[in-house]
Amino acid sequence: MSNKEVIESFYKAFARHDAEAMAALYHDDIKFSDPVFGTLKGEQAKNMWRMLIERGKQSLSIRYSNVQASDTNGTANWTADYLFSSTGNMVHNVISASFEFKDGKIIRHTDYFSFWKWSRQALGTTGLLLGWTPILKKKVSEQAKKGLEKYSKSRA
Repeated sequence: MSNKEVIESFYKAFARHDAEAMAALYHDDIKFSDPVFGTLKGEQAKNMWRMLIERGKQSLSIRYSNVQASDTNGTANWTADYLFSSTGNMVHNVISASFEFKDGKIIRHTDYFSFWKWSRQALGTTGLLLGWTPILKKKVSEQAKKGLEKYSKSRA
């Protein structure tokens, strides 16, 4: 499978809510990062997708485009539409992703999006007023990591 096909397979699996197929495309030494979760490694990164799919399955809709890849890296654009469970707000998140590959799998995956735009939608007024501040970003990141830790323990 080419690296472009790996990225496309990843998002196709995401769109059909198949976290195990997504995890199978990640190298065991995967390093994932985004503005909410920060940096996650290995099983943590795989569990993040499992958790997000389980929590958002009813409302989660994924679309991807502009997939490009070389022998070592790749990029894609994608959008996620879902109900943010903590507030009940609908979120439309526009994301740019970059990838690095090793042994035919994704070893590094970085998602880029505006935390402020995301927080305005997910958190409502709080996000609108404070989404640009490091304080809110830190609090949201801590809560996300605690949720992931709890989820990971429940899988063990």
